[in-house]
Amino acid sequence: MNISPVAPESLARDAAEFHALLRDAVEHGASIGFTLPLADGEVADYWRQVGAELAGGNRILLAARDARGRLIGSGQLALERRSNGRHRAEVQKLLVFAGQRGRGAGTALMHALEAEARGRGRTLLFLDTSKGAGGAAGLYERLGYLRCGGIPDYAMDPDGTLQPNVIFAKRLA
Repeated sequence: MNISPVAPESLARDAAEFHALLRDAVEHGASIGFTLPLADGEVADYWRQVGAELAGGNRILLAARDARGRLIGSGQLALERRSNGRHRAEVQKLLVFAGQRGRGAGTALMHALEAEARGRGRTLLFLDTSKGAGGAAGLYERLGYLRCGGIPDYAMDPDGTLQPNVIFAKRLA
């Protein structure tokens, strides 16, 4: 597996792969800000916004690819730009194709995101996930993230069910 940063032009070139990844995640129940049915335009708009944030230096997108170069997952860091928060970043949209889960891509992406954060002087990462998000909370706990709380009925799962979220944080050495 190869994990590398994605530039805005690469995201545009490989848009079909990233669209398929997001669609797969939502269709398999990931609570990542979208509900079903998921319109193609909504997916395209989301990735265009990510591309703009990459170009503006506000976001980092990492892609995990198999030995043949096929996308198997991705993860993002949203970099805080305000002066009182330049030590932190938010982990967002850790996505792995359903057929690839359980093979280490999520763990490898998280380690790579942490390395990217450290390289940019970030000492604190945080994230939130749906309490019902199919094992994601367990992954974050195994990686040393601490549960910091949660909010009842925070977001809708793709099927429209309201779920509490779980907030995690990790200090980076």
